[in-house]
Amino acid sequence: MTRDDKRYEVVVIPGDGIGPELTEAAVGVLRAAADSAGFELALTTHEAGASLYRKLGRVMTDETLEACRRARGVLKGPVGDPAVRAPDGTEAGVLGGVLRPGLDAFANIRPIRLYPGVTSALAGRGPGSIDYVVVRENTEGLYASRGRGFVTEDVTLDTMVMTRRGVERVARRAFAIARQRSGAPGDRRRRVTCVDKANVLRGFAFFREGVRRVSEEFPDVELENMYADAAAARLVQDPGHFDVLVMENFLGDILSDLGGGTIGGLGMCPSGNIGEGAAYFEPIHGSAPSLAGTDRANPLSMVLTGAMMLDWLGEIESARRVREAVDGVLADGAIAIRPDGTVEHGTRAAGQAVIDRLKR
Repeated sequence: MTRDDKRYEVVVIPGDGIGPELTEAAVGVLRAAADSAGFELALTTHEAGASLYRKLGRVMTDETLEACRRARGVLKGPVGDPAVRAPDGTEAGVLGGVLRPGLDAFANIRPIRLYPGVTSALAGRGPGSIDYVVVRENTEGLYASRGRGFVTEDVTLDTMVMTRRGVERVARRAFAIARQRSGAPGDRRRRVTCVDKANVLRGFAFFREGVRRVSEEFPDVELENMYADAAAARLVQDPGHFDVLVMENFLGDILSDLGGGTIGGLGMCPSGNIGEGAAYFEPIHGSAPSLAGTDRANPLSMVLTGAMMLDWLGEIESARRVREAVDGVLADGAIAIRPDGTVEHGTRAAGQAVIDRLKR
């Protein structure tokens, strides 16, 4: 029995490679969470990505993009295939260049957390010692040049674009997240770290100044500045120092993957692409075509991505229960992560283990 006012229209894009397997596992968990809490997820599946590009020469139809705009949320599996290329040589099957501007999803939120039962690549790190959020600007920066760069036989030029509005709105989102958290694991201080290369490029100096202006609205949250190379080193040497990090698109892409490498691999990393009125949710990793169909891929990135979508829908308690179920199955060994990032007993079994834990 569902509550009449608790029906959420959600677009599901299974994706490519391991995407459909991960999506199946996550949808099973989400349905179990919805059933126990008394709300309904009305899921509509749409094809997009490399598979559609092979058929139509485009990664998403106009109808699917419009469905994403109308939906309360979008759950997207990893997409793309390195073998599917556009005429300019770039990978053709990815959707970020369509969905991010199409939904004006300007903030890419990437939680990095070391879970119970997972061995970190950083010796001596235990659960809770790594727990920070990367807030990556999603619609500007260097990646705004995608498909627009200047290319000749001898020269290529990609331009990094930043606007005052773009910088300030992503900074505001980062400070709001820090205000809701309990602070960095190392000292419990609410902190936003602005990561840039302001010592080299004027664009990054512009970014830093925009973050500083926004920080004045949040006197209860500490602001610090750190160059990207220094941040990369400290994320390895002292990850407990960090609470929330905000940065330009390209830097966020790189440093969030570094963080994933410290918590058991990218298969542990969810993300949400958040705008003012629309959002879509996806794991941060690729489609891993070599793992497709082997029932070995870790579905927890996708399950945790689903929990982020529940937060967006306002089902905070259900999101918390999903995360606690993931903690539980990792802590008691029901799910074990292999050194290569795959899961023992398989993708389907891992998804079922989370469902079983939810039903206790």
